[in-house]
Amino acid sequence: MLRLEISIAEQRMVVLKNEQYLCAYLISTARKGVGETRGSEQTPRGWHLVRAKIGKDSPINSVFVSRRPTGEIYHPHMRETYPERDWILTRIFWLSGLEVGKNRLGQVDTMRRYIYIHGSPDDIRMGQPGSKGCIRMHNKDIIKLFEQIPVGIRVLIR
Repeated sequence: MLRLEISIAEQRMVVLKNEQYLCAYLISTARKGVGETRGSEQTPRGWHLVRAKIGKDSPINSVFVSRRPTGEIYHPHMRETYPERDWILTRIFWLSGLEVGKNRLGQVDTMRRYIYIHGSPDDIRMGQPGSKGCIRMHNKDIIKLFEQIPVGIRVLIR
């Protein structure tokens, strides 16, 4: 069985198949640490699954807003225009919590918080926290991962 494990302490995601290590990626989780509450801008912990994969065949650096491509291709000068924006680029894995009361339903619902694994500008440093709750990846890495994993794959964030 294929699954993803995300280590917040290591800022790393590992892909496992039947408990065997396949590969790993440097990531970036929330600047504000861990937490499950809506509006916290923190990365939720626990068991999740990938509810949807979004962006198949979109060009690298495609800009997404509300899970829809805007038609724009990200360029660093866009950051000057929108300095507070947490850029969601290239591909999206929309996460849904599996643990009622911890990361599912009510004020702790990961899916309703719009927590994703997503691509980000190439100059964003991986290996250190910096997002507004999501798990960021480099674009080349998320494209590779997008082809490897199915909707429904389990994701452990610890």
